[in-house]
Amino acid sequence: MSSPQILLIRQARIVLPNGELMIGDVLTRDRQIVEVAPEISQTVVATEIDAQGLTLLPGVIDPQVHFREPGLEHKEDLFTASCACAKGGVTSFLEMPNTRPLTTTQQALDDKLERASNKCLVNYGFFIGATADNLPDLLLAQPTPGIKIFMGSMHGQLLVDGETALESIFAKGSRLIAVHAEDQARINQRRQEFANIHDVAVHSQIQDNQAAMLATQLALKLSQKYQRRLHILHMSTGEEAELLRHDKPSWVTAEVTPQHLLLNASAYEQIGTLAQMNPPLRSPHDNEVLWQALRDGVIDFIATDHAPHTLEEKAQEYPNTPSGMPGVETSLALMLTAAMQEKCTIAQVVNWMSKAVAVAYGIPNKGAIAPGYDADLVLVDLNTYRPVRREELLTKCRWSPFEGWNLTGWAVTTIVGGEIVYHKGQVNTQVRGQALTFL
Repeated sequence: MSSPQILLIRQARIVLPNGELMIGDVLTRDRQIVEVAPEISQTVVATEIDAQGLTLLPGVIDPQVHFREPGLEHKEDLFTASCACAKGGVTSFLEMPNTRPLTTTQQALDDKLERASNKCLVNYGFFIGATADNLPDLLLAQPTPGIKIFMGSMHGQLLVDGETALESIFAKGSRLIAVHAEDQARINQRRQEFANIHDVAVHSQIQDNQAAMLATQLALKLSQKYQRRLHILHMSTGEEAELLRHDKPSWVTAEVTPQHLLLNASAYEQIGTLAQMNPPLRSPHDNEVLWQALRDGVIDFIATDHAPHTLEEKAQEYPNTPSGMPGVETSLALMLTAAMQEKCTIAQVVNWMSKAVAVAYGIPNKGAIAPGYDADLVLVDLNTYRPVRREELLTKCRWSPFEGWNLTGWAVTTIVGGEIVYHKGQVNTQVRGQALTFL
C-alpha cells in the first residue's frame, strides 16, 4: 500500500464556509481536508506549505469551458487547458459538447472521460449536447452535469431552435438543461440587415439584447411548464437579469462571465476581434445591471466560457472571425481584483466561483474549506498586483482580452486532491484530477 498523501498548510488567511476569515492551518490526508484549526500539531507531514500572508480559498469550479478536444486541438487541448486551469486556481471544470465529434452520445462522452483521465491535471466533467433527435442519449448518458442546448449562434446538429424540438427535450426526464439563450431567427434576420459590414463592432448589434431576451423567455416558459431544472449560461443583458429578478422559479439558476461584467462594446475599439464572443459584449448599463443581479443573488455564479481560438483565426476579417475568448487563467484574479475595488466581497467571490457551482450541479464535497470536503484549494496573494502578460499564459492560444490589466489575487499555489499542481509559476504535470460526480 502507498503511504497516505499528507499536506499541511500553515498560517493562511482561510475563507471559512460562513464567509468569515480566520488565520490558521489546514491539514489534508489523501484527497480530503481532515482538520481546520488556528494551529495544528502534526508530527508526520509529507509536505508543508508556509502560507503566511496568503489567502486560502476553495478551488474554483469553472462550469462552462470549451477545451477543444477532440478535433480542434490546434486551439487548445485537455492537457494545455488543465495547465491553464491550475495556474488560474481552477481545480474543476465542466466542458461543453461542441468538439469534433460532438459529445452527443455515450460513446463520445466515454471518449472524453478517457482522454481526461490521461491528460487532465484538474477535475473534470462533460456536458452531453442536445440535437433534434438524440433524446435517448440525453436521458441516459452518465456521468454528466446536464444537457447543453444551443438555442442560437450555433450551426449544424447542435442548433436546436424550434420550439417543438425544444419542448420534446424539456418534457422528458429530470436532468438539468443548460441553455445558450440566443434566438437564431432574430440573429439570421439581423445578419441580413447588417450584411457586408466588416467592422466587428456590428457583432453586438447583430446578436443584440433582444436575441438573448427572446431565447431566455422561451427557455423560462418551457422550464415553468414542465418544472424542469434550467440553467441559463453566460447571461449577458440587463433585460434578462431583470426578467429573472421578477420571475425566477426555485429550480432555475443563471451564470455570468467576468467579461460580461468587466468588458463592454467599447472593447472592440481597443482589441478588435479579440473582443468577439457569443453572446456578445453589451453596454456599460448592462455591466451595471448584471453586477447588481449577481450581488443580489438573481444571478447565481460565475463561469468563464473559456473558448480559445488562434490569433491567426482572430486576424481574419469579420464576419469570418470565430467568436470566443480564453478565460480560465484570469477569472479568479479578475474577480478578486473587483473585490479589492469593493465591487463585491471575497466571501461572495468564493460563493460565486466555488460553493454555488457545486450546489447547483450537485457536485459533492466541493466548494468549502471544512473537514470532509475534497482538498481542492488555492492560495492567492492579495498584496501584490501584476499585469496579464501574453507570454506568461499557459493556454495554447496564448492571448487574453485582459492583456495589460493589472490584477491582484493571482494563484501562488493550487492544490487538487491534496496534491500541489501549481506552485510559484511551476506546473506539476504529474498530478491527475478525477471525474466529477453529480448527485
